[in-house]
Amino acid sequence: MVHVYNCHPFASQQIVQAEQEPGLVCCGGGVLFVESAGGCKIEAFQLEAEGCPLICRFATMGTVQSILHSEIGDYLVTIEEKNNVTYLRTYTNWRYQVAEKTRVGVRLLGHFLRGSSMRGAPKEQMEIIEIPLFERPLCVACCGVTGDLLVGCPKSLVLFSLKRQALNDKLSILDFERCLILHLPGLSPQQVGVGISVISSTKVRKEGLAGHLDQDDFFIFPKHQELLGDRAKDCGVKVSLEWTGMESEARGILAITYILYRCVREVCAEGGRGVEPTCVFCFFSLPNTGYVYSVRGGVEMVSVYQYPEKAQQAVLTDLFLHIITKNALQCFSVRCSAVAARAEDPYIDTTMKACPPITMEVCALRIQLFIGLKALCHDRHHIVLLTAADVETREDTERAARRNLNRKSSSTKHRDPIEMSRGWNLYVVNTVPPLQLYNEMVEYSKKYEETNPLSQSCLHLLSEAHLLLRATLLDPRVGNPELQKAFQESCAHLGDCFSRFDKRDCHLALPYYKMSGLSVTEVISRNRCLSSSPCGYGKGFLFFLKHSLYEETMEELTEETANEVLDIFGVAEPSQLPHVIASPSMVRASPDSGLAHLERLESIGAPSVPLTLSKAALALRMGDLQLYRQHMDRHTEMLQVYGFIEEHKLLLHGRGHTVVPTPLAHHLRDSQEGLLVAAMVALHENNKVKLDEADLFFQVRLCGNLSGPQGGPQLMVDFWEALLMASSQEAVIQELLFRLTSVYIDRVTRRDSQGMKPLKTADDLINSCSHYGVPYPWVSILTPDHFSIIQDHQEDLQKLQSLLCGPTLDVSSILPLLEQLPDGDNAGLSVHLLCATKLDCHESSIERLLDRCPQAIIPYANHELQNDKMVGTTLWWQKLFPELCERTRAAGGENTILLSALKETLVVVAMELNPLEFLDLLPDDGTAHFFLPHLLECSQRNLMT
Repeated sequence: MVHVYNCHPFASQQIVQAEQEPGLVCCGGGVLFVESAGGCKIEAFQLEAEGCPLICRFATMGTVQSILHSEIGDYLVTIEEKNNVTYLRTYTNWRYQVAEKTRVGVRLLGHFLRGSSMRGAPKEQMEIIEIPLFERPLCVACCGVTGDLLVGCPKSLVLFSLKRQALNDKLSILDFERCLILHLPGLSPQQVGVGISVISSTKVRKEGLAGHLDQDDFFIFPKHQELLGDRAKDCGVKVSLEWTGMESEARGILAITYILYRCVREVCAEGGRGVEPTCVFCFFSLPNTGYVYSVRGGVEMVSVYQYPEKAQQAVLTDLFLHIITKNALQCFSVRCSAVAARAEDPYIDTTMKACPPITMEVCALRIQLFIGLKALCHDRHHIVLLTAADVETREDTERAARRNLNRKSSSTKHRDPIEMSRGWNLYVVNTVPPLQLYNEMVEYSKKYEETNPLSQSCLHLLSEAHLLLRATLLDPRVGNPELQKAFQESCAHLGDCFSRFDKRDCHLALPYYKMSGLSVTEVISRNRCLSSSPCGYGKGFLFFLKHSLYEETMEELTEETANEVLDIFGVAEPSQLPHVIASPSMVRASPDSGLAHLERLESIGAPSVPLTLSKAALALRMGDLQLYRQHMDRHTEMLQVYGFIEEHKLLLHGRGHTVVPTPLAHHLRDSQEGLLVAAMVALHENNKVKLDEADLFFQVRLCGNLSGPQGGPQLMVDFWEALLMASSQEAVIQELLFRLTSVYIDRVTRRDSQGMKPLKTADDLINSCSHYGVPYPWVSILTPDHFSIIQDHQEDLQKLQSLLCGPTLDVSSILPLLEQLPDGDNAGLSVHLLCATKLDCHESSIERLLDRCPQAIIPYANHELQNDKMVGTTLWWQKLFPELCERTRAAGGENTILLSALKETLVVVAMELNPLEFLDLLPDDGTAHFFLPHLLECSQRNLMT
C-alpha cells in the first residue's frame, strides 16, 4: 500500500528555450544537454542560473542514439550512427563552443594530430575523441568516482581508464586507455539491455588484468543477463525447487535455471586510500511496480512501489523516487536513509537511538500534472522533463491503421516524428529545500493530530519527515546547523507520538526523546496535557520516564517536578515508587510526600524489602532516627542485603568516577558497617558495581574525611577481605590478593596504630576463606601470639602470614613489595622466609633460621623438608646435619638449642640412611661416641629390614 499525501516537493519550474525539438536529454554537473531531434546538434544549458541560459551549442558527427555526461572529467560520451555505422565518441572541453566557435579537434583514441596537438600548444577548443571497438557499442556508463568509461557490447564489456592532464585553469587534456576487456559468453544484445552501470573500477585499473573482476569491483546490469546455464553451477549458490502443491501437474517438466548474480562493492577515494561506502542500493522499475534493494552485505528488498498508472521512466535520487507517467510527475519517499542509519550506527534500535523501520510503507508526496510526458532526467535538486503533446485523436489513429492495412508494406511511408507531434516543452522543475519540505510535512501532520492524536497517518507522515532529514544529513556537503536543530525537533515529535501509544512500539518514546535533546522536565511538560485525558498518561511516556529515572546521567529534578513525578507514578504505576524514590534525580523530592506514597503502596500489598528500605532512607532524610530504626529492624541483615541488590541506588549514585554514597550509606558506615560491606560485596557479585567503583566509594567518597592507617581506610580493606571470601572470578581474586598483601605489608612495616577495628580477625578469615591458610608451626615459633607488636598489627601480620601459607597467592607477584619490609625482626623475617620457602629456596632459609632462630629449625625441617622426599630428605643430611654438627662443635656443646636440634636430626638421618652411608657423614674429630647410639639404631633397623 502507498500512502498518498499532498505535500509540495516541487518549488518552481522554468521552461528551457531550446532551438529545436529535443530528442535525447541528459544532465550532470549542473548542466542540461539537449540533443535536437531534427539534426546532429547538442545544446548545453546552465541549470543553476535563473532561466537556464544557454552555455553553448555544437554539432555532432552523426545521429545521436545515446548520450551521457561524466562529472569526473566533464566530458560527454555519445553513441552515434552515420551511414549505417555505429560510432562511440567523447566530447571534451565542450564549453569552448560558446557562440558556436568552429575550431574543433577530431582524433582517434590515443592519437594526437600533428599541428593541432594540444600537447604542443594548448588551444581553447573542443576535441572529439573517436573510440574504436571490435563490436558495436550498445550502452555506456561512467564511474562517478574515477570518471572511467564502461562500454557494453553484444559479447563483451570494455573498460577505458580516464587519463587527465591539466594544462591551465581552463583547459585540460582528456584521454582514455583501454585497460580491460571482459568477454561474456552466451550473452546477446537483448540480454544486455539498454543500459549498464559501473560502480567502481579503481582496483581493476590497478591490477590491469581481465579475469580478476566476480571479487573486488563489479558492474550492474539492468536485466538478468547472466543466464549461463550449467556454467553457473560453480557459483557457490545452492538452488532447490520449492513445491507448492503442483507436483502432480508438473509431470517432470520443471527444472532449475541458474542465474549468476554478481556481488556489488564500491570503493571511494578518500584521503588517498580506499573507503567502502556504508550502503549500496539497486533500483529496478517495471511498468507498474518499482523495487529498491540494498546490496551491501547481502541482498535485501527495501521498498516496493505500486504506480497508479503505467510509468514511462523512473529516477531514484538521494531523497526521492521520481517517476513519469503519460501525464503526471510523481514523487515518492525512499527508505535508503533508514538502511544507512542502521548500517553505520550500532545504537539504532536500542534504548539510545531509533529510526523509522525499513518496512514502513512508502508514500506519494505529490502528483504534478504535465501533458504528454516523454522523458525524465535528474541532477541534484533539478528534475528535467520533456513533454510533447499528441495531436492525433484515437479515431485518427484507428483510421490511419485501417488505411495502412490496405496498402502494401513496401509503399508505406513513415511520417517524420515532427509531423506526429507538436507543442513540445522542456521543463526544469526545482525541488524545494529539504528543511522547507520538512516543515510543510510537520504542518500537514497536525491536521491528522487534530482529528485523532493517535492517528497512524500522523505518525507515518512524521516518520517520512524524519527520514527526509536523515537522508539530507548523510550528505557530507550539508553543514546547515538548522538541519540538525530540525532533526532534534523531529525526534521530539516522534517521541510525542509514541509517548501517547499503548501499543507494542510505545517503548520508542524513550530513544526518540533522548535523540531530541529535551530534558526530562521538558518532556514532562509536553505530556502534562495527557494527565487530564480519559486514559491518563500513555504507556510510552511512562516507559520513558521510568527508564530515564533509572539512568545515572539524568538531570536533578526540581522539588516541584520531582513531587509531580511521585504523583504520576503514585497513580499510574505505584509498584515502581521504591525505585523512583531511590533515583539520584529525585533527591529534591519531598520526603514527607514520598513517605505518604509508600505508606499507601504498603497498605494495598505485602511490604517488600526495597519498600521498607526506601521508607527508612526517607525517615533518615527527615531526621527521624526512631522511625528509621523501626523500619530497619523489620528485616534481617541478610534480607536487607537482598533488598539492596534489588535497588542499589539506595546506597550509591552514579557510575565510574562519579560514584557517590547516599546519606543512608554514610549512616551505615557509622552504625552498621558490617551490613554496608556485605551489601557492597553483593552488589559487586551481581554486577551492580565494579571493583574500582567500590574502591572510590570507600576510599574517597565515604571515608576520605576520616583518619585511617596507611594503605587505605579499614572499611575498604574489610570490603576486600569479604569480597575475597565471596568471589569466584579468578581475575578478581588475584587482584584482591595483591591488594591485601600490599596493605598488610605496608601496615606491618609502618606499625601505625591508628585505624578502625577490622570486621574479621585472622582466625575468622582462616576459618571462613579458603585463600587463607593455617600458619605453619615454625612460623608460630618465630612470631608467637604474645609477640611484642601492637595488637592491631599483630592481626595484620597473622593475615599476611595466613595468605602466604594459603594455596592461592602467587608469591612471585609480591616480591617487589618485600623490598619495603625489613627482616631485622622476627615479623619481617617470617614473611621473607615464607616467600623464600614458597619459591623452594630451602638452603638459604635453613641458614637464616640457624642464624636467627635455631629453635625453629626442626619444625621447619619437619614441615618443609618432608613434603618432598626426593629433595627434602637429602637436605636433612647433606645440608642441615653438617650445619648443625659444625655449629654445635663451634659452640662447645653448650648451646642446648643446637644440641637438641642435632639430636632430632640424627633421628631422621638414622631412619633414612644405611649404616655405611651414616658412617660417611660422621665427623672425623674424635666425637664418634656421641653418634654411636644413633649408629646402633641405624644398624638394628637395617638388620630388621
